[in-house]
Order: sequence, then structure tokens, then C-alpha cells
Amino acid sequence: DVEQVVAPGVDGQFTVLKDHAPVMTTLKAGVVRIDAGGTVEKLFVRGGFADVSAKGFTILAEQAVAVADVDVAKLDADIKDAREDAADAKTEDDRVLANDKLAQLLELRAAVGV
Repeated sequence: DVEQVVAPGVDGQFTVLKDHAPVMTTLKAGVVRIDAGGTVEKLFVRGGFADVSAKGFTILAEQAVAVADVDVAKLDADIKDAREDAADAKTEDDRVLANDKLAQLLELRAAVGV
């Protein structure tokens, strides 16, 4: 049983408690915090949708990663590589793709904190 979930909506963070009114909203990249029985689980999501109904709370995300499972050293190396890829891009399309990947990695890094 979950006591509450805090999610990163595009209009700001929102909290869902038991018997919450039905709602569907868009998520932005950020951390979903799940409080259950004294334990807290954090998931980084990269965009998606949140649906609250009488049946529960469902998230459909482009990407979801347990923050506790992130290998910070590997993530930092990936960020370094992505920065190099963006700097070395030969075409505008390549530069846009490399910068998008870098932005996603930096969002995850910010979520991890450490």
C-alpha cells in the first residue's frame, strides 16, 4: 500500500493520496517519489503521462529508472561522451540529437544528486 506519490507534472509537482479525484496529466522529466509504509522509492521519469483513477495511479513514461540503481560513475562518463559528441557533430541534425541526449543525461544526473 502506498501512502502518497509525488510526481513532476508539466504544471508543477503534484501529490496523489488515497481516494484522489480522477485526473490525467502530462509529466515532465523529474523524480517520482513513492512513500509506502515508511519507505521511500524514487524513480526518474523522462516525460510521459500520469493517470489517477479509482483503480490506482498509473504512469506511462518514455523512460523510468530507479534513482538508487543509477551507476553515477558510468552516468558521468556518458555525460562526458555526450558533450564530446555534441562538440564534434558535423551536421545540425547530429548536433540536435547529441544535445538532446546530453540534456536527458543531465536531467538524470540532477535527479541523482550525489
